[in-house]
Amino acid sequence: MLGALHGIRILDFSQMMLGPFATQMLGDMGADVIKVERPGVGEWERGLEFMGQLVDGDSAAFLAMNRNKRSVALDLKHPLAREALLEIGRVSDVVVENFRPGVMDRLGLGYDDFRAVRPDIIYASGSGWGQNTTYARQNRPGQDLLIQAMSGLAANAGSADDPPTVAGSSVCDAMTSLTLATAICAALTARERRGIGQRVEVDLFSTTMAIQCQEVSALVNQGTPIERSASGIAQPWLSAPFGIYRTVDGWLALSMAPLVDLAKLLDLPALSDLHAWQDRDDAKRLIEALIATRATQHWLDLLVPAGIWCAPVRTTEEAVDDLRNEHHPLIVEVERLSGDGTLEMLGCPITFSETPWTIRRRPPRVGEHTREVLHELLSDTQVKALDAEKLLA
Repeated sequence: MLGALHGIRILDFSQMMLGPFATQMLGDMGADVIKVERPGVGEWERGLEFMGQLVDGDSAAFLAMNRNKRSVALDLKHPLAREALLEIGRVSDVVVENFRPGVMDRLGLGYDDFRAVRPDIIYASGSGWGQNTTYARQNRPGQDLLIQAMSGLAANAGSADDPPTVAGSSVCDAMTSLTLATAICAALTARERRGIGQRVEVDLFSTTMAIQCQEVSALVNQGTPIERSASGIAQPWLSAPFGIYRTVDGWLALSMAPLVDLAKLLDLPALSDLHAWQDRDDAKRLIEALIATRATQHWLDLLVPAGIWCAPVRTTEEAVDDLRNEHHPLIVEVERLSGDGTLEMLGCPITFSETPWTIRRRPPRVGEHTREVLHELLSDTQVKALDAEKLLA
């Protein structure tokens, strides 16, 4: 079966996670994603070592978010390359970029340049701080850790005496990437129904603020300052018992539950006299002392049948093993770039009943599809001109 976005062509100038994770998802859904990279070295993330290592010469991070794409390697500063890319834009539906504001305009590959060759083009831009904000004008770097720091996300994690605590994954990049994919799909729908193209913009800071919608709503409308608890309630705006508890052999997560119910189940009568918000630190410490006396499974056997929201704290390895044991479709394999065996990856988390996502291409080598794409989308004269300038590998 054809994917939901079969027939959609995306010209992708993006790099790192914000753009590539979004365009991979669109590629999974059937879009033809043409990834434009620097000749020879490719995009910056190819060389980003994870835990000091590369896989087949590329970063595990690059491999994780660049399947279902064709790589075209061209020098964006060369006039003939610019003309070729604008010609590809003429037969594309979407252009995606996440350079710093103004870079694509200076290269002659901005929204107005592509709109001149295709008036209904969808031009999607991702950035750290937006296109024309104070921090954008200051040319401040937009990177996940910095955004977690500047948005309040890091300051709201951990106990009162802990330093600000950063999430264990690039959550700002990932959420903004999903927002970008959503925005592109919405713009495609608007063009189909109303015949309009447009520029679409997302940025890391705005998205990271938006995902804190419930917390900001409480902050600005209730007038209550956000203060982390001394005992480590997992989020500063929630009541006891919300948090992580040490057991004899591991850790247990306890979510929202009435203290009076926990008092009966745990045989802690003193707990029922405490207020879940006002006495949250005292309540958590009471529960902590008891939970620490038994194994994790003991508490799961007691609490789960009673309807208490709880779970063991697992490692990433354990979570992956669980997916494998379930034969979950999120675990997929793709051909290694070396052609020797396969790589295990995480697939697309969306299920379609009629237009299932598919893996049609492994992550590409730098410029692997340059000639294929150019011969497919440009005239022979244009390709020969590029070849004559030694722009094609």
